[in-house]
Amino acid sequence: MLIIDSKDCENIDKALKKYKKKFEKAKVLVQLRERQSYTKPSVKRRGEVLKAIYKQQVASGKFED
Repeated sequence: MLIIDSKDCENIDKALKKYKKKFEKAKVLVQLRERQSYTKPSVKRRGEVLKAIYKQQVASGKFED
């Protein structure tokens, strides 16, 4: 649960902005999307490996991004 400490003189817009930032940092939506469908560990691992290979190729200069 996210708790926002707001001062009495603080504007409601500022408090809402703080809440949105805290919500985004907590990555609640990312967790919800991950829980919507099950991905097998082997598929997850394969994606991580492909991402690592791509990052290495970009770093070595094979791809221009």
